[in-house]
Amino acid sequence: MSKNASAINEIQAFLGERLNTSAAVRALHGQNEAHYPEMPPEAVAFPNSTAEVSEIVKICAKHRCPIIPWGTGTSLEGHALPVQGGITVSLQNMSAVLEVLPEDLLAVVQPGLTREALNKDLRATGLFFPVDPGANASLGGMAATRASGTTAVRYGTMKENIRALEVVLADGRIIRTGSRAKKSSTGYDLTKLFVGSEGTLGIITEMTLELQGQPEAIAAAVCDFDDIESAINTVIMAVQMGVPIARMELVDGLSIKAINAYSKLSYPEKPHLFMEFHGSEVAVKDQSETMREISADFQGGDFQWSTRSEERNALWAARHNAYYAMKALYPNKRGMATDVCVPISKLAQAITETIADLDAHGVSGMIIGHAGDGNYHSTLFVDPDQPDELALHLKLAHRMAERGLALGGTVSGEHGIGVGKQKFMAAEHGDAVSVMADIKRSFDPDNIMNPGKLVPMN
Repeated sequence: MSKNASAINEIQAFLGERLNTSAAVRALHGQNEAHYPEMPPEAVAFPNSTAEVSEIVKICAKHRCPIIPWGTGTSLEGHALPVQGGITVSLQNMSAVLEVLPEDLLAVVQPGLTREALNKDLRATGLFFPVDPGANASLGGMAATRASGTTAVRYGTMKENIRALEVVLADGRIIRTGSRAKKSSTGYDLTKLFVGSEGTLGIITEMTLELQGQPEAIAAAVCDFDDIESAINTVIMAVQMGVPIARMELVDGLSIKAINAYSKLSYPEKPHLFMEFHGSEVAVKDQSETMREISADFQGGDFQWSTRSEERNALWAARHNAYYAMKALYPNKRGMATDVCVPISKLAQAITETIADLDAHGVSGMIIGHAGDGNYHSTLFVDPDQPDELALHLKLAHRMAERGLALGGTVSGEHGIGVGKQKFMAAEHGDAVSVMADIKRSFDPDNIMNPGKLVPMN
């Protein structure tokens, strides 16, 4: 009998059929989009309210049963895997827009709501939520992993776009952090502490999010370059000149080849920049012209831009589907994604050295980045049945992280730590890691909240 059987039985009595122990449901919540093996939880709970989450946590605390929060499962570093067993708490039933405050540019939402569903709900208000990590992730998961994405260069990450939280702590207490006010000078900033905590300090059950007004005009642009360095130098110049670009995405030649095949497009098989501009009609035109001139200075090819929504949507659909396009090129392999973020001045060096490292080992991988932030991603495709191949790919990913640190950056700009990058925490943060561990012990003395993630507890 499992050591967590008592907790499972007690939650079963509380939730009834909303505590599921079937093999199929457990397997679904033990999967991941990385290379980690499937790890099914012992049971999956489906609460409908904060009060129910609190009661589940109280039961688990009494029995010292691990608790793993689950949004949509799109994380890339094994954040939601039950590495020490226990119960997964799925927040899919808590997916409501609780309140929209258009005068304050705020929305109060539950954590299971996805970003696309929120923006669909906001259409009639003239407002939108700007953080776009690509995947249609849950907003609670995006908060827990401090997600960012394609629009962060202008609108910031989840950290900058969350005003307040409701959180269930490891003992079942319900607290609120922050307020609807834009700023405060009272106490520790607990909101920022929970954003990016990856479910290790508590379960987020409500968020107050900052919204933006829909811009008067939006234009998208695409430009090809003969080499990666020219594209990156274009990005660096645009950032240094203060061009208020909304999206600035780097896509390498191999990814363009895959995108063309998958999305039935015909871009030259070269590195590209995908761009988007927000503002008035005059401002959007001026930004586009400025970027055309900067691109030309670095020998950019045909600079195409458009304000037509169908053309913009096709461009970003192709970008967001790049991972699936690459999977189609390697149908029998599994993608192993990693990301690094460096100071913008070091971006060209980081990417060119990464490409040289991959080429030296005969490894094919896509390089795509939110280049305006100095953040880039590499996805290597590996045969899961070939241990030597997996070991090589992990070694290359390890060197990519070390390269980022050596250039004054971070081992992850948006994927987070989860299971996969704990080994880099001391190298990046030094003695501050022990302070993080102390914070974890203070909030969760029995280590039941998503144990084995983010902070090494040795």
